[in-house]
Amino acid sequence: MFFLLGGDKKNRNQSRQNSQGVEQAREFFLSGRFPVVTTQQIEGRRIIKVLGLVCCRGYDSDETFFGMASRAINKGAQAIIGYNENVAFHPDGSKYFSCYGTAVMFDYDPNAPEMMPLMMQRQKNMQSMDSII
Repeated sequence: MFFLLGGDKKNRNQSRQNSQGVEQAREFFLSGRFPVVTTQQIEGRRIIKVLGLVCCRGYDSDETFFGMASRAINKGAQAIIGYNENVAFHPDGSKYFSCYGTAVMFDYDPNAPEMMPLMMQRQKNMQSMDSII
């Protein structure tokens, strides 16, 4: 009965963390720090590790796209290559979106700190915040 009335705190906290990850992915993508391309490579960048397929499905196109990007970022990806999306139209008029691509990491160039993997950027920012406190 408890489940029917409101669920548990763990699911609500996890949902809140997921929405924060989606917002962070939106910020990274819109600022140009996390490319998502349909091609199998990005010019001028050498792929050193393929982290695997990332996908997301849902009824909202933005949430689906940025949910996929959030999953890739959580894996440590610096980009998504081979991006593809599908839309299914249901008889009731709703649309169901599927986004998927391959999460990859690039060769790290210490002379270009803006190209540092996003996970390393987060850790560096957290360390600098800790030193301020």
